[in-house]
Amino acid sequence: MNRALVVIDVQESFRRLPEWELVSEPNIVGQVNRLVSSARAHSELVIWVLGSRPGSGTVFDPALGHVRLMEGLFPHPDEPLITKTAHNAFTTTNLHQMLTRRGIRELTVCGIRTEQCCETTTRVASDLGFDVTFAVDATATTPIPHRDAPAGQTLPQLRDDPRTLGVAEIIERTEYALAGRFAAIRTVDELTGE
Repeated sequence: MNRALVVIDVQESFRRLPEWELVSEPNIVGQVNRLVSSARAHSELVIWVLGSRPGSGTVFDPALGHVRLMEGLFPHPDEPLITKTAHNAFTTTNLHQMLTRRGIRELTVCGIRTEQCCETTTRVASDLGFDVTFAVDATATTPIPHRDAPAGQTLPQLRDDPRTLGVAEIIERTEYALAGRFAAIRTVDELTGE
């Protein structure tokens, strides 16, 4: 086994955010479960990662109880569950050591947010020498407001602001940024052979 699936931040915290209503992949749990089933069938390691911001008072503060896997995800007892406090899954965890100790050289990355934690983890993994596959339709994101957008925009204002970066644009930009440089871009169907 020299391959691992890294599931990043598919956690209840995101469902608590108002913009979750505009998420790119409402069935993120189903897509991730397809990858998890395939990885397990091929005796690949599945690693679960949670994003945490202790003391922040936000939905990412573990004290509030939302820093847990989304309903419908069921890690096996032998599958590592690690918590990070940085955007990527390497900097504040022992993920690199864990993978190296097990001789893993190939990673498939999926999770939430496409352009943030998933893309950043992919870039770092590539720089560390891993061969990375980015499971693009097993990632999810929400629209990004323009840097000059007024604070406190409502969801309709966010959605209707022509300066908002929409989910399709975010995903396309991520594909362009990663493909041929940091990762191979694949769909769940391609990765599972379905």
